[in-house]
Amino acid sequence: MQKLARNRVRKLEVAALAEGPARARILAVDDDERNLLAISEVLATVGEVICAQSGEEALRFLLKEEFAVILLDVLMPGLDGYETAALIRQREQSKRTPIIFLTAINKEDAHMLRGYDAGAVDYVFKPFDPIMLRSKVAVFVELHEKTLEIQRKAEVEQGLLAQALQAHKDKLQAERALRSAEQRQDAILNSLPVCFHARAAEPPFAARFVTEGVERLTGFAPEYLTSDPEFGLSRVHPDDLPRLREALLAAKTTGSYTCEFRWQCANGEYRIFLDQGVMSDGSDGREPEIIGTLLDITERRGLEDQLLQSQRIDAIGKLTGGLAHDFNNLLAAILSGLGLLERRATLDDQAQQVLDLTRRSAKQGADLVARMLAFSRRQTLTPEAVRLAALGDTMNGLVAPVLGGLIRFDWQIDDTIWPVHVDAGQLELALMNLVFNARDAMPSGGTITVHAQNRSIGTQTEDIPPGDYVLIAVKDTGSGIPPDLVAKVVEPFFTTKPVGKGTGLGLSTVYGFMKQSGGTLRIESVVNRGTAMQLWLPRSTEQPVDPVVEPDIERAFADAGMEHPSILLIDDSHVLRQLTAESLRQRGFEVTCAGGGAEALAMMERTPNQFDVIITDFAMPLVSGVDVIRFARNLRSDWPAVMITGYADAREIADRPADVPLLGKPFRDEDLFEAIFLAIENAAPQRIKTG
Repeated sequence: MQKLARNRVRKLEVAALAEGPARARILAVDDDERNLLAISEVLATVGEVICAQSGEEALRFLLKEEFAVILLDVLMPGLDGYETAALIRQREQSKRTPIIFLTAINKEDAHMLRGYDAGAVDYVFKPFDPIMLRSKVAVFVELHEKTLEIQRKAEVEQGLLAQALQAHKDKLQAERALRSAEQRQDAILNSLPVCFHARAAEPPFAARFVTEGVERLTGFAPEYLTSDPEFGLSRVHPDDLPRLREALLAAKTTGSYTCEFRWQCANGEYRIFLDQGVMSDGSDGREPEIIGTLLDITERRGLEDQLLQSQRIDAIGKLTGGLAHDFNNLLAAILSGLGLLERRATLDDQAQQVLDLTRRSAKQGADLVARMLAFSRRQTLTPEAVRLAALGDTMNGLVAPVLGGLIRFDWQIDDTIWPVHVDAGQLELALMNLVFNARDAMPSGGTITVHAQNRSIGTQTEDIPPGDYVLIAVKDTGSGIPPDLVAKVVEPFFTTKPVGKGTGLGLSTVYGFMKQSGGTLRIESVVNRGTAMQLWLPRSTEQPVDPVVEPDIERAFADAGMEHPSILLIDDSHVLRQLTAESLRQRGFEVTCAGGGAEALAMMERTPNQFDVIITDFAMPLVSGVDVIRFARNLRSDWPAVMITGYADAREIADRPADVPLLGKPFRDEDLFEAIFLAIENAAPQRIKTG
């Protein structure tokens, strides 16, 4: 058995070697060949596994090879794991290699502490979980590979820098004899997106030489920097100046330096520069000086910040999406129960007030989840062509009662503005959010102006692609936003308001809604002069449709001969299922409940003509709501259906039939009745006569 195991291990090693040197090496040390075989099998996809059966053999491998991670058995003949780890840590080449101890018996804290003292980064207990072992090792393999990649890139960049600096130094030394070469080299250097410079090695590190490229980067001609010894450092951002001084002083000892800092350009804007250089020792007879390059990395830093922001948004979206379904189910049950209680019980004024406050709190909870989904761009939207001028009366009616007598609201959007493609209800909420923020910025009163412009973008910008847009600006005459906070105000939970006065989700919700709608939010603000919140929305290629007058639902059912429709209600939440059923029964519906998709399929197959309408939850174990509706439509192609959901990603529900209304939890009873009516009208319009 041991011979077979040994052969198998060697075959795996040969196969790993055949894949090429690009794979990271993993050193597995265990005196039991069966364990080595198991490790090799588990980690074959992670990297090249090199096996050693003793501490001595492992040390021999470490003399010749570099490993991403070491899996080291604790109990072995000869050198045990602790002794082997200590020897590994003594060698410069291997002392930073991560060590994961493998043990079957030493699980006490004392043994584990001894292992960590010996240099271990983790423990894996036998018998090990293959998935857990692979995951842990993969982290260190990936870290090792990224480290090697960074080193390779750094070597290449350092080589390029050294070549450029040497060329520049040679130019200075041979200025008289190599005038023509100097001119050609100047032309090359000035065409590059970098600036080369030489500066004094002592404070204030006066610039002695700067290439013409500095004007392209900063707006200042070279003589601005070379004529005034203090000029260069005087433009560095005060927060970054100590770090730059420290880096330049350290260059005398280390021989080189690298520093990032903000520098105020000729237009007053701060740009981010990467300054790298080496110390010239003065062996050519000149005074020692620092020779370096200056690179504008503002755009690169901006892209990195955008990536970080996108990752944060995605993380919040995943977290919120996971909570939204269950949380909205609970809120739906609470609101439904309150409605039943209100209709059944005779409440005095105090009890009615308690019920109203409870309902309001539940709705605030639903609104909080909706805001989080909006920021993370995961809310379900229903975009349509919207005529902005038509929103004027609605917005005036919504905001007038809350603005007070000190603030004037001026809506300046007319019919010359293009229609936009957006969810009308969410746009109203976004505008109200901005108006309320503007109100809070003007405690002493002022004017809030809403106007719009038709704008065409011809080239790609950093936040929206080319195309036709409508710019909606909400402007106030308030206190404004400090420049260092403009980028932060769209972050979730960031607020400058006192505790209890704001959630920090207002602008983040608007920002997420804009991005999900294909547009963006831009902010222009001047302290003590006011702020303009700009909503950029894509132009609609369709014309707005006049709203349809909502029918009298109960009368419509009666006209269709369906005064008491039979409902099959499917939801895996027992509480919500019972409360919803009771609400429907109180309105005259006949309701049959099913606790899941599988149960509903059996009921429909037995009596396909028993139910007039299906109401099904979307997310259920085994059989989803979409599966239920598809099964029902195979039995009856015109079977009306309504889908309800606590939360579902738009991509997940996109494949539901187009005529099936989607209702988000928590919902009002009236919303559910309207959805039932719409489902019947969509599936069998000849049965519904309105107007």
